[in-house]
Amino acid sequence: MLNVHTVYKLYQKCIVRDFIYLIPLVPLSLYVRLRYYFYLQSSGVGFPQAADSKWYLDYAHNLMANFTIGTHMNDILYIGYNLLLTVLLAIFKDPATILFIQAVTASLCVILVYKITRMLFNRTAAFIAALFYSYLWDITLWATYILTDSFFISLLLLCVYLLLKCYESDKKIVKALFAVSLMYLALFRPAGILSVAFILLYIVLRLPRKSVLAFLNKHKLALGGAAAAVLMVLVYLIAGHKLNALITSMQFNAKMVLYNIYAKGWIYDHPTPYDYKYKPDYTIDVWNSLVLSFIINNWEHILHIYGKRTVAFLGRWVWQTDLSSLLGIKLFLKNMLPVLLFMLGTIAAMWNGTFRKAAVIWYVILAVFMFCIIFFIDGMYRYKAPSSPFIAIAAGYGLERIIRGTIIIAKKMTGKLLWNNKGKFSS
Repeated sequence: MLNVHTVYKLYQKCIVRDFIYLIPLVPLSLYVRLRYYFYLQSSGVGFPQAADSKWYLDYAHNLMANFTIGTHMNDILYIGYNLLLTVLLAIFKDPATILFIQAVTASLCVILVYKITRMLFNRTAAFIAALFYSYLWDITLWATYILTDSFFISLLLLCVYLLLKCYESDKKIVKALFAVSLMYLALFRPAGILSVAFILLYIVLRLPRKSVLAFLNKHKLALGGAAAAVLMVLVYLIAGHKLNALITSMQFNAKMVLYNIYAKGWIYDHPTPYDYKYKPDYTIDVWNSLVLSFIINNWEHILHIYGKRTVAFLGRWVWQTDLSSLLGIKLFLKNMLPVLLFMLGTIAAMWNGTFRKAAVIWYVILAVFMFCIIFFIDGMYRYKAPSSPFIAIAAGYGLERIIRGTIIIAKKMTGKLLWNNKGKFSS
């Protein structure tokens, strides 16, 4: 029969093991996602379809039939997802099975959320952040669409985890996996390029300045040769008109965004009562560039649009806030709670000196924020979704600080009360 001391020692050994905390979190995350998946499957209505879903499926079937990749923007900038979807369709045939894989993958990413938060902060914050992630509606919703979003979020979490693992381990396999995942992220969809840029910025800023200068000085010839080689390849491709389709399609999409979104002052991808109305200047007088001319000639109005999108990034609830009724105040406080926890986590990380190490969380959020501000925030907040797990991490840390602070205050108050009672009864 186990005695109390043995049980306590076993408890102490288990309590420091992360898998103990993941035991309830993984089933919970799976339950939330798969419950919704099976509900849609059995509802008779089927899984939701976005306008882009059919394009992705048609492209994948065409790729399987012809084995050719075009040179337009959607062919090149989405090549990572297009190839993944093609492979999955070739293996499983049924899109519903791919959605099941998405749901399971998204669910298991609760482990990555826990691990990332654990490496940056502490175990309590990791458990809270993972709990937040388990109930994130964005993660559940987009796992039921044939779109880039669900796999992109999972890949982004994997990249950040491998990056942090590189700082803990000198194993070459970890660094190789991180490099591969980062390159794949950049090729997965256009938003990945911006995310990779901010992740690289995080890496550079964490490097000691002397080390960076020494590395550049030591490898200046190799780096110069590589830059020259890349430049020569680009010149060859442009001069040989190999990139004409890509450049033309990118210019067309830029024109569509400027003339259909910017010129109308839209915050989202469709008109709303909250848009900024103005009369745009369409004059093309800056280096014969439509994009530069429009931005420079309308920069004041564009800043207004960006300002409205900054507010809108918080959620649609900002436009529907009603502080004139008790119900409106309750809804406002409910919606503001994640924002306040996120802000508290941010301030706490800066205050206690962990922000520099944990800054990758905020850099990823900033990358998503910039993408939404520069282009548009879609009506369903699909483009904001990749930031949700990282907002949950910061908010989880914020709540952990509140709990920790409350415990410290309670201990001090209890100790003071005991001391006063001791003095009272001893007198």
